Amino acid sequence: MKLAKLAALSALLMSTAPAMAEITVTDLDGRTVTLERVPERVALGFYYEDYLAVTGAEGAAKIVSFSRAPWADWRPGQWQRYTAAFPALETLPDFGSTDDNSFSAEALIASKPDVALLASWQTASLGAPGVKQIEDAGIKVIALDYNAQTLERHLMSTRVLGAVMGQPERAEELAQMYQAKTEDTAARIAKAGPSNKKIYVELAQKGPGEVGNSYGKGMWAGVIDLVGGANIAKGQIENWGPLSPEFVIAEQPDVILLAGSEWLNKPEAVLLGFGATDEAAQPKMAAYAARAGWADLPAVRSKQVYGIYHGGNRTLSDFVYARAIAKALYPEAFADVDPAAELSDYYAKWMPVMADGLFVTQLK
Repeated sequence: MKLAKLAALSALLMSTAPAMAEITVTDLDGRTVTLERVPERVALGFYYEDYLAVTGAEGAAKIVSFSRAPWADWRPGQWQRYTAAFPALETLPDFGSTDDNSFSAEALIASKPDVALLASWQTASLGAPGVKQIEDAGIKVIALDYNAQTLERHLMSTRVLGAVMGQPERAEELAQMYQAKTEDTAARIAKAGPSNKKIYVELAQKGPGEVGNSYGKGMWAGVIDLVGGANIAKGQIENWGPLSPEFVIAEQPDVILLAGSEWLNKPEAVLLGFGATDEAAQPKMAAYAARAGWADLPAVRSKQVYGIYHGGNRTLSDFVYARAIAKALYPEAFADVDPAAELSDYYAKWMPVMADGLFVTQLK
């Protein structure tokens, strides 16, 4: 394993030294891309925090345009923290989002970046003609993919980012940390043996009066699969969507995860993330636990109801949330693991802002 890691680091160092040498990478779409030098101007499509984790604070000054909505609108508390640290983000050109069909290749091109760093789901949405339009303007397109939720693609994305942005050593340290945490989680689970606990996860955005999405594949379902939980939505929902209240009650889940975020104008939502407090989250979680028929659920009787930050998944810090869920399933095996402290340590070491808020909690 050490030899493999050293070989990967050596390859990345060779691709970026000397500083003015060409950089050749294979991106997460499998495309081989060559840049003349480390880019000074970046169009950033997604993975904002991962980009800054790899580049350090100086990477913020290189962003000349970005897809604003997935950051400012989806994660407003997070956005406020980063705009406080980097006020220039507020006035950057927005080239729109493929998620709502507002993406504008023309706006991206007009910002004159050297490179466009896009998520693989964004390049898939653009298709080959859309990617070619950007490349024909002399802009290199690099696809990244933390959405796949696999160790391999997390590590590849991090190393590609490091090579492209002239930070191979920092990226390699991040990759090795992530791999070590993931492998430690897997080792603890293997030693503990099967938990056989059923898990129900719900997007806690609409309040207890309306059933939010659960996940049958990907997103939180991917994390539950990783840590060996029995996801009651698996086989019931293809990707995401609500489960019927009757089904949830019939399944008698042992653990309930309420995925909260920094939503605006959602008075009944479980608010988690930057700026969130446990004092505000607890009554919102208790309102979910008080739903009709929930009082007798094993998860509610044993207070195995957890709040977990929806914005923390599919990112370099998602090892924390995997460990939080694993701790609910295997409490003895993870007795010495403090996910909140691990997240705080991650931000203190790698991020230009602090993890100021509430990201994981348990119903009291």
